Amino acid sequence: MGQPVPTRTPPKAMTIAGSDSGGGAGVQADLKTFAALGVYGTSVVTAVTAQNTRQVFAIAEVPEEVVAAQIDAVMEDIGTAAAKTGMLSGAGIIETVADRLEAWAPPLVVDPVMVAKSGDALLQPSAIGALKRKLLPLALVVTPNLPEAEVLSGLTIGDGDEAAMRAAAEAIAALGPRYVIVKGGHRAGAPVDLLYDGRTFTPLPGERIATRNDHGTGDTLSAAIAAYLAHGRSVEEAIPAAKRYLTEALRAGYAVGEGHSPVNHFFGVRFPAEGEPEGA
Repeated sequence: MGQPVPTRTPPKAMTIAGSDSGGGAGVQADLKTFAALGVYGTSVVTAVTAQNTRQVFAIAEVPEEVVAAQIDAVMEDIGTAAAKTGMLSGAGIIETVADRLEAWAPPLVVDPVMVAKSGDALLQPSAIGALKRKLLPLALVVTPNLPEAEVLSGLTIGDGDEAAMRAAAEAIAALGPRYVIVKGGHRAGAPVDLLYDGRTFTPLPGERIATRNDHGTGDTLSAAIAAYLAHGRSVEEAIPAAKRYLTEALRAGYAVGEGHSPVNHFFGVRFPAEGEPEGA
């Protein structure tokens, strides 16, 4: 037999987020997204949740020193071309993550996760100030939906009036992130996102997919942005590419539980049909 062909090392991306026992959101969704987009994913678990497609039943935060140790262990050996944050439930966790990310300084995508698809709170109200003061100034991109943008900006957006979205994006940008994308999934009518680069507003049209298999959409979008950044794409290229990936993952979703099932991260992978030999 011949020698095995050397495998090219893929780019690397890191997720810093909570674990979802149902496999649809959090670290699990991020790692699936990284793998689907040809990126080697590493993970820093900030909290362990007991949840399924219907509900979050319990949350246990990982000790802050263990969160810091995870980041340092990955960065000093493996490194990363981009990082993203998801669920950071408390102020102490946010401050710890911000401290280590400031030290290592990877390109950072912040998904300001506040509420699960089931409606369960994932961010303590007392932690919002730490998120705004400590983490957002480190972000290359921040990806709030309309309710999250209202909390971060202190402004009322309602059902997604564009003028209100612009004002919120400007207020969030003033907290430090280089790019703000206010997601339009909660808008009345077409789900048009709004990207603000500190000077220019760019509407990003999207297709609304009628499905209940939408658990983990925010995690998946932010992870896909980080994955494309890890591949060397610019922010202006990464965000539309990530939106296209998420749209197809939503379109190909299937139910795994009785509530909000996850998107199909591996819609582009063909698995053998029943009875079909492997490699056919």
